[in-house]
Amino acid sequence: MKKNTLIAYFKPIRFFTLLIITLVASYSCQTQVNNDNAEKASSSRPVSQVNHPEWSRNAVIYEVNVRQFSQDGSLNAVADQLPELKKLGVDILWLMPIYPIGEKNRKGPLGSYYSVKNYKEVNPEFGTMDDFKALVKKTHEEGLHIILDWVPNHSAWDNPLTVTHPDYYMKDSVGNFVSPFDWTDVIRFNYDNPDMRHYMTNTMKWWITETGIDGFRCDVAHMIPENYWNNLRASLDSLPGEVFMLAESDQPFLNDSAFDMTYDWKFHHIMNEIASGNKEATAVMQHFNWVDSVYPVDSYLMEFTSNHDENSWNGSAIKRLGLGAPTFAALTYIVPGMPLIYDGQEAGMEKSLLFFERDPIVWKHSPMRDLYTELNTLKHTSKALYNGAEGGSFVQVNTSADANVFAALREKDADRVFAVFNLSDSAMTISLKGDAFAGDFQDYFDKTKTTFVGNDQMLLSPWEYKIYTGNN
Repeated sequence: MKKNTLIAYFKPIRFFTLLIITLVASYSCQTQVNNDNAEKASSSRPVSQVNHPEWSRNAVIYEVNVRQFSQDGSLNAVADQLPELKKLGVDILWLMPIYPIGEKNRKGPLGSYYSVKNYKEVNPEFGTMDDFKALVKKTHEEGLHIILDWVPNHSAWDNPLTVTHPDYYMKDSVGNFVSPFDWTDVIRFNYDNPDMRHYMTNTMKWWITETGIDGFRCDVAHMIPENYWNNLRASLDSLPGEVFMLAESDQPFLNDSAFDMTYDWKFHHIMNEIASGNKEATAVMQHFNWVDSVYPVDSYLMEFTSNHDENSWNGSAIKRLGLGAPTFAALTYIVPGMPLIYDGQEAGMEKSLLFFERDPIVWKHSPMRDLYTELNTLKHTSKALYNGAEGGSFVQVNTSADANVFAALREKDADRVFAVFNLSDSAMTISLKGDAFAGDFQDYFDKTKTTFVGNDQMLLSPWEYKIYTGNN
């Protein structure tokens, strides 16, 4: 779902003296969202209380749009491609909602995945519950993990809960159900009702225990009270095994105790702005300095050049980023955070997929698949690029062309990654300043060896990037 708005957040003082901030936050869910949760900043950052699964520490996440993933749009077709996804090097599969879609006030011929008619069933368009369980089993056999897209804020108008538990929903002054914003195909839940909270929590637990999934991506998570998420996480953590939780939000408080990972919407939009010439490369480090000032230590942020909303409503990564698309894709692996690949990106997909009807991805070999495969291997093998606090330091290396070139060194124990990105459509001859990056390295892609001594010069073609690996 899609939203862009000016949002003011107010959050109570908890650990240290907190600074209340108001900022422009960009989200994705088809319209504009106002929210009255708060961002907080602290001179002494708290540490996230979330116990991240160890398998998430060097993971890459891959979003599956089941309806468009194959010609028949089925769960079985996703299962058939698991060996190829493993070869690509992804680790966590995030499936967009697989539940039956409401018919009342439906948008388009097939409706929105986010208009849920029944929370305990599988959309017949995709297959059966047995098909889904088989997909989960095969995913685990391939050594991968799988999370479901969960829609906790609203349901379809014809969800049976509207009849059996109408008190689970918000009502207007005359007792009618309420659609959030202009999402006219759904109606909003009432989280002031403790019974409704129990229903949502118990249903999520049911999916884990019944099907063996590894967690959830939670839609418009910032529209749900924080104490619900904290209680939910404690309840899910009480189950056997480990759970991974992704919030569709970029609010730091969600990383405190509830979610392993939140969206880095701000950096996504910064990349778009740099590509269009509206921001300079200096915005990269400015952003991550800000992240370090407001997010709890050991937070994961999801880094991406595309997802289902951006592709459908704002255009494919190739359309938005042009010749810089591979460059920004590589950048999402170097900055702190977990990279996301939206299905079709590895095929060099240029089109915007339709949202409310069938529009299968055209699968073809693309240099992007080779690039993503190599970047995923780098993510898995370089400790400097691990997620959260397990990753290495992130230090900018200044150049003679900082407005156009971003360079950074990441280090963890003996592992070093040094990367230089020309974020412009002009050739650049640059000087690297200082000697923090000095040492012996190997070009990650062509395997040639090089030694930096400090204040080195480098020639970069338009949108060219270099990634070097080395050891102290």
